[in-house]
Amino acid sequence: MSRPNVLVLILAGGKGSRLELLTKERAKPALPFGANYRLIDFALSNCVHSHFSDVWIIEQYQLHSLNDHLSNGRPWDLDRTYGGLQVLPPFSSQDDDNNSHGGFAEGNADAIYRHRKLLREYAPDVLVVLSADHIYKLDLRDVLEKHLENDADLTMVTTRVDMEEASRFGTVKTNKKGRVTRFEYKSDNPPSDIATTEVFFYNAKVLLDTLDKIAGEEKLEDFGHQLVPQLVKAGKVFDYRFEGYWRDVGTIESYYDAHMDLLREDPRLHLDDPKWPILSRGSGRVPARIHAGAHVENSLIASGCIVRGQVINSVLSQGVIVEKGAVVRDSIVLPCAQIGKNAQVHRAILDEYSNIGQNAKIGTASKARATSENITLVSRAAQVAKGAKIKSGAHWQAG
Repeated sequence: MSRPNVLVLILAGGKGSRLELLTKERAKPALPFGANYRLIDFALSNCVHSHFSDVWIIEQYQLHSLNDHLSNGRPWDLDRTYGGLQVLPPFSSQDDDNNSHGGFAEGNADAIYRHRKLLREYAPDVLVVLSADHIYKLDLRDVLEKHLENDADLTMVTTRVDMEEASRFGTVKTNKKGRVTRFEYKSDNPPSDIATTEVFFYNAKVLLDTLDKIAGEEKLEDFGHQLVPQLVKAGKVFDYRFEGYWRDVGTIESYYDAHMDLLREDPRLHLDDPKWPILSRGSGRVPARIHAGAHVENSLIASGCIVRGQVINSVLSQGVIVEKGAVVRDSIVLPCAQIGKNAQVHRAILDEYSNIGQNAKIGTASKARATSENITLVSRAAQVAKGAKIKSGAHWQAG
């Protein structure tokens, strides 16, 4: 059987408001991760390694921060004359009726519907819809095979999550054949711990026809509000159970925990796997320099860093400077931040270009579990004065 016409649609327009200061001036998919990467690199790398080369990205919030990183698709070999990467920003149309042909979307289902004309012109058989802010590695060809085998209207990739977190996601129940029999979206009483990973394979015609029907009756929002429940009711929705590492990093706590996962003795996610590397825009920086007298322990140090102090159980992105006598422990430091002499940084996330003055103290050392209440944030380009103290869990903004 010939391979169907497959189009990938990456949704990269959300505000990421639960990440607070970290997404105030950038799109969430452009948020740095793992010292060398951006969140969207995972979705794009999965597409390229799966040989899905027609990739469209729907943008909306702070899109310039994302476009700088995308570089026309070159880091992922998607800068092609035919096909490849295409960016879909918000647009207006002369035949706009109630913003249904353009403007700003009010949910991910609405975002697809606003681009329906382009989608119908491309005429895919299968539309693969991905979020741009999850950490995982997945061969999408395996999901496509199951989707076609089941002749499904929708195949959703699912994974097991902790039950106390299940209410953050869409959750499902399935029968023995893998058909989805029940779906609940961000329910206070989820039916199971089986959560959708926001990797969806749609029969494109069924998807667009269903969106047309919904839009004719009510206001479109997210997939989970109307679209997926209607498809589940129709009876041709299946799950593809993913057993590998997957993490939604949409909150401060989950973003922090995902970094700490990278520092484990035997991490479940290997960023340097030569068979499935995570590709990203290169920085062009020189190698990191660790000076005499410095101490680095169980940490990731990106290129361009200069370390004269102590870095323990932390992740330093490109161009970070840690001066003599400074201590960075259990922390995430984003690009080009500077930590002054004898400063103390404990269980914190320092955004890019932040400057921590001499003898300043950020956060508090603790063996307790990291939570949103005790992870300290320092915003982009913030200037923390010499000798200042920022208590654990505080959110310190520039200006």
